[in-house]
Amino acid sequence: QQYAEFVSTFSKVGIPSYLPHAFFIAGGALAVENAIKVAMDWKVQKNFAKGYKEEKGFKVLHFEKAFHGRTGYTLSLTNTLPDKTKWFAKFDWPRVSVPQVKFPLENKNLSSAIESEELSIAQIKKAFAENKDEICAIIVEPIQSEGGDNHLREEFLIQLRQLADENEAFLIFDEVQTGVGLTGKFWCHEHFSEKARPDIVAFGKKMQVCGILVGNKVDEIENNVFNIPSRINSTWGGNLVDMVRSTQILNIVHEDQLCENAAEVGTYLQEKLHSLAQKFDKMSNVRGRGLLTAFDFPEKEMRNKFISKGLENNVMFLGCGNQTIRFRPALCIEKQHIDLGIEVMEKILPSL
Repeated sequence: QQYAEFVSTFSKVGIPSYLPHAFFIAGGALAVENAIKVAMDWKVQKNFAKGYKEEKGFKVLHFEKAFHGRTGYTLSLTNTLPDKTKWFAKFDWPRVSVPQVKFPLENKNLSSAIESEELSIAQIKKAFAENKDEICAIIVEPIQSEGGDNHLREEFLIQLRQLADENEAFLIFDEVQTGVGLTGKFWCHEHFSEKARPDIVAFGKKMQVCGILVGNKVDEIENNVFNIPSRINSTWGGNLVDMVRSTQILNIVHEDQLCENAAEVGTYLQEKLHSLAQKFDKMSNVRGRGLLTAFDFPEKEMRNKFISKGLENNVMFLGCGNQTIRFRPALCIEKQHIDLGIEVMEKILPSL
């Protein structure tokens, strides 16, 4: 009963109509693992239909500065801090540069972003050409979180969608960190048009329950993982206690309009950060979607000193990437709480 109630609530609040298949498991990395298994299974069977006699189609194209987990297949994708992956066995899968997008996204910054995107796209096309029928998926975070809150433009994601279709590959969005309302919409990819929709979304963290949502593309293969019992599986299929908790949280998110709150208060937070950046030139590249917001310092040492000063003033600031401060407030945060944090920042920044 609790399982069914969770699925019903999730369907009402957070499952888009274009992602009708669902699978639940414990852990965000395992969500990504099973997204990859869906794609592998589909691609290998596609290749059998083409006439291949041996299994082929296991490679996953991914990006520099990506974080997708620390287990199994995901070790071959994650490439942020070396300590998270070194000395563990990994596959040599195609890895391409991630576009460098700096804000404000205009003039020189825009030109540089487009040039960076063109380089990435060229590398992706080369990878598909050099690994004919071997790449089952492109996986990407709509905003690379641990890698430095690196934003991707809709125009780039549309090109990924096109390249995945042209090469019979899945487009997987890892929304373990960007999902569940923080960007002002339930899923970060909902900020983009239909032309940038993923085939699979991996989720976890704030959802309490982890898993994947999968689109109709998987049904191009009759014997796909959702039609073969236990093809992908776990003993509990997620945790029932997590599902009970998630049901209540999802109801609150929906009833209290917390996605809308994240959008409104997130805009307020970004405005405050822009104002600070005008006063303190050590702050740059203020960016964000909703409450998922960040800015950069000139170098890592200054960023780390800022974090230490924050703790001295009873405020915890989070770092990511090499020189970035990221904000991950609760969805129910109010503007008055933002003001308290900004006051501490105004106190700290002159001392750096």
